[in-house]
Amino acid sequence: MKKVLVIEDNRENLRLITYVLKRSGYEVIATETGEEGVDLAVKARPFFIIVDINLPGIDGTEVTRRIRNSGAGAIPIVAITSHAMVGDREKAMAAGCNGYFEKPINPLTIMERIHAAIGVKRADRQP
Repeated sequence: MKKVLVIEDNRENLRLITYVLKRSGYEVIATETGEEGVDLAVKARPFFIIVDINLPGIDGTEVTRRIRNSGAGAIPIVAITSHAMVGDREKAMAAGCNGYFEKPINPLTIMERIHAAIGVKRADRQP
């Protein structure tokens, strides 16, 4: 089972994305802070990462930069945020995100959108 790291400080959002990921066959590891997220990315080497942009401490954009500059730099990263402002998508993508989605997410379509953003083909997906 492939692992996905979710870095999300809102428990309701974490519960929803965890549910969606598990239904898609992924194992979920999670943390609420950017600093812990960077550490977990390096240690656990997940299949991909979902990061909230608005986190306590370092934000999701900085998390992405740090992961890209670490030994775990090639892991696909998808940003998901509820506080989208003009230019946020561009900042996240410039930091190294492979995809950017605004909350609320649609639990019926988000996995297809994430897979498309990170280049996962149907054959590479979980059963």
